[in-house]
Amino acid sequence: MSVVHCDAGHLPAPDKLERIPALISAYYTEYPNPKIAGQRVAFGTSGHRGSSLLHTFNEEHIYAITQAVCDYRKSHGIDGPLFLGGDTHALSEAAFRSALEVLVANGVSVHIARGGEYTATPVISHAILRWNAGRTSSLADGIIITPSHNPPRDGGFKYNPPHGGPAETEVTDWIEKRANTHLDNSNRQVQLTHLRAALSSPLVEEYDFTRTYVKDLPKVLDMQAIAAAGLKLGVDPLGGASLPLWEPIAESYGLDLTVVNREVDSTFRFVPCDKDGQIRMDCSSPYAMSRLLEMRDSFDLSFACDPDADRHGIVTAQELMNPNHYLTTAAWYLFRTRKDWPSQCGIGKTLVTSAMLDRVAAELGRPVVEVPVGFKWFVPYLFSRRCGMGCEESAGASFLCFDGSPWSTDKDGPLMCLLAAEIMAKEGSSPSEIYTHLTERLGAPIYQRLDAPADDRTRSLLKALTPENVNLQTLGGSPVTAVLTHAPGNDTPIGGVKVVSENGWFAVRPSGTEAICKVYTESFKGQSSLCALQKDAIDFLEALLKEE
Repeated sequence: MSVVHCDAGHLPAPDKLERIPALISAYYTEYPNPKIAGQRVAFGTSGHRGSSLLHTFNEEHIYAITQAVCDYRKSHGIDGPLFLGGDTHALSEAAFRSALEVLVANGVSVHIARGGEYTATPVISHAILRWNAGRTSSLADGIIITPSHNPPRDGGFKYNPPHGGPAETEVTDWIEKRANTHLDNSNRQVQLTHLRAALSSPLVEEYDFTRTYVKDLPKVLDMQAIAAAGLKLGVDPLGGASLPLWEPIAESYGLDLTVVNREVDSTFRFVPCDKDGQIRMDCSSPYAMSRLLEMRDSFDLSFACDPDADRHGIVTAQELMNPNHYLTTAAWYLFRTRKDWPSQCGIGKTLVTSAMLDRVAAELGRPVVEVPVGFKWFVPYLFSRRCGMGCEESAGASFLCFDGSPWSTDKDGPLMCLLAAEIMAKEGSSPSEIYTHLTERLGAPIYQRLDAPADDRTRSLLKALTPENVNLQTLGGSPVTAVLTHAPGNDTPIGGVKVVSENGWFAVRPSGTEAICKVYTESFKGQSSLCALQKDAIDFLEALLKEE
């Protein structure tokens, strides 16, 4: 079990803060070497991420990736506007400008936020779906410049095709390969125009992302019920791109909502250190959320989002809710109240999300669609209305509008935060209290993730696994009921394995962004059972690594 750093939960000392001038200077003056594998473009589960100081997120990367996106659009006949946005990380502003120079030079019509406003991931997704609704041509897509909740030194780049969600693997593979070809050729095929010319180009139009998103909220949430309940709400944007949304939401719908922190600073000096002592804007971490937790007695309910607002953190009078607990509560509530959703639409979950969702689904008579890790796998299910909700254990989710149409096909933090307020307004109990009642009926699982080192050999061994290779007969003392190397929802390889019993499971998969192996475990039979289950998981992994 990992040790909690002494700085966890405390504001960072000055010497922990990122040197932003050095970070930005490196973005423009350092160049990646495409002959070094670690400095090439690499799309993980959430786009390309890196740091300018490590030669993994520099201007040449953004030029190459953006040109590859333009090449993809041209080859696939995507000729509508591209919605371009970015969060509050220091490298996001620089990369936004670089991307705009390439997009305009390629003749792409670009819609950007008014007045340089920061732009959350879900508002881009919603804008794409709204534009494309009813269209068969001139379809829109989007680029979001963000490394999500990663530390201040990082940058990130995501592409969302016309379906509005994260690009599927075939698309990111195409873009990654094309971008690296551009890097190999010293970006000689990249088309560029000066930023000043790009900003004054008729191809660039301002778009009111905030107004569009805020005005449409009654299509997906009972905003009148939230207002009528008179709940006292608090929100901490954690210095991120959800900041422009909250006061317009409060004013438009008459909510008693207080933004407890309006500060934006790319060092994120106001975010307490995470478990490992790093500054990480993770709204599901009790350490990063310690300041909001200290205020919980001042509100009926409070919440937070990460910098690009695709994740949610829910604080009740009792606690910061574990993401799995809140997602379970949200699914229970949504599938009981959204009467116009298709009768057979299911609950979408990643295979490492709590099995409590399976028990809720069984009680509600709804199917479960279990997919690999990554929200991109939910896109076709939300888009086609085969899932009413898609969610993953890392506090990311979205769900359909009241009429069953898709609201966003990317994770939506503000949506899930406001849903917590609707739940409390309509049910008269906090989401924490409702989850407790669910456990009394369906069982109380204990969930924990462990991390182990992982190298290329570990990744290869896990990727090559088949159910026949896994010889476990029992798990935590209970008979094994399933061994999965493909997700049952879409028969897609999971890059590892999930072993299931009636009252628990473990899953082992390598991280897409770090040199670690993630070991997810859950037991419905208490702490001692969880420990036995974890021992089985670690023993399995160690035995696998000993094989010749």
